Amino acid sequence: MALTLSLFQRPGAVLFLDDDPDYLEMLGMVVPGQTQVELYARPSGFLARMQAEPAHWEADAAQQLQMIERWRQGQALIPQILRYWAARPERYRLAKICVVDYAMPGTDGLSVFNTLLDWPGSRVLLTGQADEQIAIQAFNNGLIDQFVPKQATDITRHLLGVLKRLAQAPHPRLNTMWRGVLRPHQVSLLQIPSVAQWLRDYTHHHWVEYVVIGEPFGLLGIDADGGVQWLQLEPAASLGDLAELAASAALGMDVVQAIREGRRLAAVELHQQLGLGGSVRTSAATPIGEDGLLMAAVFSLAATDLPQPIYPYRNFLQEENHRSVQDH
Repeated sequence: MALTLSLFQRPGAVLFLDDDPDYLEMLGMVVPGQTQVELYARPSGFLARMQAEPAHWEADAAQQLQMIERWRQGQALIPQILRYWAARPERYRLAKICVVDYAMPGTDGLSVFNTLLDWPGSRVLLTGQADEQIAIQAFNNGLIDQFVPKQATDITRHLLGVLKRLAQAPHPRLNTMWRGVLRPHQVSLLQIPSVAQWLRDYTHHHWVEYVVIGEPFGLLGIDADGGVQWLQLEPAASLGDLAELAASAALGMDVVQAIREGRRLAAVELHQQLGLGGSVRTSAATPIGEDGLLMAAVFSLAATDLPQPIYPYRNFLQEENHRSVQDH
């Protein structure tokens, strides 16, 4: 069974290239405000912006690989991920999706995409009626991820649906990397369709960015204001082990019993990895998925719990997201 949940998710820039500035301005108005949007009326400006993208992607992937390698050598992942988020706000500038018009003066959208073969983001082609067969062939050959006919009566709704689906889709390379920090039984639980859907819904409504890890098992996420949450996952079969950990952490017998019965979870490993003061935190547990195999509990982290302050995505959007058409 395929793993349909994105294990490493974050926002990224959506770039539009179209020789019609009015159409670009319309696109800039309809794309939701929590998306970083860049509008280009000329291929030269678009390609200049994209020239360094493969190198930026590689540098970012190398940072992630270093975190995973240090984890294999015994370093906890949660503090590493928090430091990565704090130190690399430029990750939000990475181009995640490019939407390019097929028919442009002097070139076409497929020729533009052919110059971006090393860029690992998603490609969307905007087509006119005469271009549809070309787009179908390009899609079948893997040159584009999607095409959207410009003459469709509901193009805005269609395009926004495509952008949402591509933005939430697992990135093959990054999912492969982060799958390496999960145990096989954890992957099996995440492959359960109802579990994956519950997690997709939760992350979509609460966070802009998250990572799934296995030690401890759960999702570390941040919202648009830089607030951090730990969504702890606990297999129902392991509640007894967690109860014993809670008892050894000097939590009361009533709490230990609540954990054993699946009513609460204790963030013992989170407490250890971040060196948090005071008693180990507990939170109400809820079953996720249809078969009761997995429990979840949410733990919010205060700014004082973090190794470094995290630059909020909302601030990044306010500084970067002017949505003016670049015509050069």
